[in-house]
Amino acid sequence: MFLAAFFAWLLLGTGEVSTDDIVVAVSAIVLAAGVVVVTGNAVAADLRRRRGLRQYRLSRFAAANRLTYAPVERGLELPGMIFGARDGQVTWDVMRDAGGLAVGNQTFTTGSGKNRRTHRWGFASVRLGTELPHLVLDATSNDALRVSNLPVSLDRAQRLSLEGDFDRHFALYAPVGYERDALYLFTPDVMARFVDHAAALDVEIVDDRLLLYARRDLSTLDPEVWEWLFATLQALTAKVEQWQRWRDDRLGETHVVTEAGSARIVRPPRGVAARGRRLTERVHWIWIVLGLALAGFGLFSMLDDAFGLIP
Repeated sequence: MFLAAFFAWLLLGTGEVSTDDIVVAVSAIVLAAGVVVVTGNAVAADLRRRRGLRQYRLSRFAAANRLTYAPVERGLELPGMIFGARDGQVTWDVMRDAGGLAVGNQTFTTGSGKNRRTHRWGFASVRLGTELPHLVLDATSNDALRVSNLPVSLDRAQRLSLEGDFDRHFALYAPVGYERDALYLFTPDVMARFVDHAAALDVEIVDDRLLLYARRDLSTLDPEVWEWLFATLQALTAKVEQWQRWRDDRLGETHVVTEAGSARIVRPPRGVAARGRRLTERVHWIWIVLGLALAGFGLFSMLDDAFGLIP
């Protein structure tokens, strides 16, 4: 467009202007404008085509694997630390099946002003068939300087130490009073499965769901990611039957009832007592220190403005 305008200026700015000069100049400007419009439309169409191609390929993948596909899903109803009412929450490329599997990607923001951060997660979730205590396995491989990358901070009084080298790979959190239950659920063979298949993922067990979190997309066009994800879920849920036998003795005691000369064992109902349903969160000490530092700086600035402490 600039070249066309410059060419027109040369024609119209070199002295006398004839009718032919005007026709040539106007034609050059119109031609350049047409090129810009056509090129812009082509670029926009190409961007739309690429975005649509991803959705098309994912929908074909979903249909081939008996899954449903939602390009964008609002108000995703899943328990877990990355869900709930969060600012700027957007969930996209969500795959589901009739059995409770859900795989997708999500972004949300926390903080405000200079402390505003955007978080991006990939997630996968399956139903376990029974409610379990709230447990979190914070993978150590994705922490930075030994600081957890989880979007929430958990009370360290809830952290358990397990046998073997499990602690090198995960920090396990269980509600206070549920330590024995966590040991029942995480037997050595179960711990080995998590170390072998999920050491790069953060894991959360909440209500009747197992959730896996990654700091990258898990609903993707990469077939290797899907192959690895399905293999991981299959390996981790292979012991679900063992977990389904767990009962929370806080809901009642196991006892024997004798009726008509026969005895039967009565166990507590399925479910989790109130104090085991959610872990306790805390404010990380880093944010406390930063908050105190900012408050102190603000107070000092006010005193300096009022009394001129700094000459």
